[in-house]
Amino acid sequence: MRVAIYDTTLRDGTQGENVNFSVDDKLRIARRLDELGIDYIEGGWPGSNPRDRDFFAAAKSLKLTHAKMAAFGSTRHAKNKVEEDENVRQLLESETPVVTIFGKSWNLHTERALRVTEQQNLEMIGSTVGYLKANGREVIYDAEHFFDGYKGSREFALRTLEAAQQAGADALVLCDTNGGTLPGELAEIVADVRKHFGGILGIHTHNDSEVAVANAIAAVELGCSQVQGTINGYGERCGNSNLVSIIANLELKLGHTCVGPDKLKQLTKLANFVADTANLEVANGAAFVGKSAFAHKGGIHVSAVLRDASTYEHCEPEAVGNKRRVLVSDLSGRANIVFKLEEKGWAEKLDPEARKNLLERIKEMENEGYELEAAEGSFELLVREALLPDHFLFDLEKMSVVTEKKGMDRTSHKVEMVVKTREGQRWAEETSEGGPFDAMARALRKCLSEVYPQALDVTLTDYKVRVLDAYKGTAAKVRVLVTWKDGAETWTTVGVSDDVLEASWKALVDSLKLELLRLRDAQAEQAKAETVA
Repeated sequence: MRVAIYDTTLRDGTQGENVNFSVDDKLRIARRLDELGIDYIEGGWPGSNPRDRDFFAAAKSLKLTHAKMAAFGSTRHAKNKVEEDENVRQLLESETPVVTIFGKSWNLHTERALRVTEQQNLEMIGSTVGYLKANGREVIYDAEHFFDGYKGSREFALRTLEAAQQAGADALVLCDTNGGTLPGELAEIVADVRKHFGGILGIHTHNDSEVAVANAIAAVELGCSQVQGTINGYGERCGNSNLVSIIANLELKLGHTCVGPDKLKQLTKLANFVADTANLEVANGAAFVGKSAFAHKGGIHVSAVLRDASTYEHCEPEAVGNKRRVLVSDLSGRANIVFKLEEKGWAEKLDPEARKNLLERIKEMENEGYELEAAEGSFELLVREALLPDHFLFDLEKMSVVTEKKGMDRTSHKVEMVVKTREGQRWAEETSEGGPFDAMARALRKCLSEVYPQALDVTLTDYKVRVLDAYKGTAAKVRVLVTWKDGAETWTTVGVSDDVLEASWKALVDSLKLELLRLRDAQAEQAKAETVA
């Protein structure tokens, strides 16, 4: 079955806590949704705020190749004639080919919130749908709180759908607005509605009971051919149904067509793009598209996956644009190490004994509090050092850190450092008001710059500190993760100590050593290629 996907990230998604999009953000997201093959893009509610009105004005110049843009709003106000209702007028002025309006399906709302009679409510629905259809719009009717309304008064809820359909609505969408309906009862209600209504039925679920995706899939199985939701499940309270998971499940598990197998491979990139635009991160454990969705840690799991990935994977990661990852930790077996070595092209460079020693070293480090699964740069450094046991880059000979605080002035930190390189001793002094780690990092890079000028080309992008054994109070160990980037790559290294500066120093040193070893290998490969040429 062809299932139409209706995206409301730009409207319902922005009602989620910490989700904010500018007009430009919304335009960029709309383009990407269109590229994926989304059928409907709900751009916002022009009657609710200036930003959405500005978006629809700007969206008129969007050249969408597949999606239809929809404006969202409510039925007319009870006291207004439909042609004089300001909200309805702004929906038409948005000039979108599709208009989605919501109306009340729950008598609790009509009686207590709107304070109108059932007949007035039906007239509000019918007149608004009819007027929009008369003005040439495709009209989608969202039956707000439909499932709660059905449970309160089945006859009342069904009559509201009938009013919309008789007025010409192109689709009737059943909304679990409060997110409290469970899959079993939702299925029974959808099945009953389908008995009474032909045409296009849609489903719009919220995640307050953690079953929004399951509810949406259940509704499709019972004949709903339009699904509404948001990318990454963004939305008010606990969020909307997650279109990422819905699309993947419908395509890969149930054989329905939403965007098609080729576009499905863009799913992970889209999820991350929308998250980045919202200044958020896709959860590691997000189904299908999270970093951990196809990550394997236990040695037994990894060993099986290397033989046949289907032993511990429910689908191929490439189908949704993700990739398999094998983590290295104290739970690792030899298969983990083999996988990581093959991933880096080093499988033939370490013999079995060296691999065994590497695994034992990793388990020792994890026992001390290191976390290599989050610091693949540290793992890579361990391998490179195993391959070059006699290498020498630099050593610290002496360092002093002086912290000074005067009155209400900012604390300053002065670092003096002496580093031994293959060319002899190097000395540097740095002062920072941004923190002692900043001063240490700048001093070390200055010491190295004469021998290794590339040390100045790396940039710190992230610095995290986590307390490991908080019950020890100020004597607790801390784990420091630092992430750096150069022109081509990003890498993370880790340090652990009961002294935060010592842990930071260890992570810093490993980061720079890894970069220098990478550069040395690259230069050696280039020299080899030039010799052959």
